[in-house]
Amino acid sequence: MFAHYGPRHWWPGESPFEVMVGAILTQNTAWTNVAKAIHNLKQKKVLDPHALYALHPNTLASLIRPAGYFRVKTKRLRSFLKFFLDKYNGDVAAMKKNPLPVLREELLEVNGIGPETADSILLYALEKPVFVVDAYTHRILSRHFLCEEESVYDDLQSFFMDRLAPDVSHFNEYHALLVNIGKDYCRKNPKCSECPLNSINH
Repeated sequence: MFAHYGPRHWWPGESPFEVMVGAILTQNTAWTNVAKAIHNLKQKKVLDPHALYALHPNTLASLIRPAGYFRVKTKRLRSFLKFFLDKYNGDVAAMKKNPLPVLREELLEVNGIGPETADSILLYALEKPVFVVDAYTHRILSRHFLCEEESVYDDLQSFFMDRLAPDVSHFNEYHALLVNIGKDYCRKNPKCSECPLNSINH
C-alpha cells in the first residue's frame, strides 16, 4: 500500500485540538463536509476549547451544520468539551501526560464517543500508540479472509496490535493507507483488478 500511495500525512489539522474536534465531527460523514464545518469555526475564531464551549448550542449547531447530524454532533462536541475543560482545563499537554489506558477509558465514558472516535483522538491528537479501526478496515480484512464477517471493533484492533510494534507513526500511516484502499478500491462494489492488494492470496 505504501509503495502504491506513498506517505499519507494524515490526520489533517493545524493543532491537536482541531484533530479532536474533527474526530467527533467526522462521524457518519465525509471529511470534505467536516472541513467546511472546521472552516466556519476558524472564521469565527472559536476553534479553542473555552471559546467553543462558551458558544450557545444553537450557534455552535449552525457553524457545524455542514458536517451533518449537527444537532446530535453539537451535543457530543459539548459533552467532550465539558470533559476536556473540567478534567484538563482544555490543555492538550496535560492530557497527554496520562497513560493510554486511562485516557481511553475516560474518552469512552464521554457521551457520544465510541471506540473509533476515542482511538482517533488518542492516536492523531495525543500521539498514543493505538490502532484505529473503521468500516474500511473490516471490509478489507474480511475480503482477504483475515477476519470473520461478524468480527467486532476489538477483534479487528487486536489483529493489528498483536502483530505490530506499538509505534505512533506506523499506526498512523497504516490506518491512513487502509482508508485510501477502502475509498479507492475496496468499495461496496470493489475494483479488485486494479487494487494494489489484488496479488495477496490467503
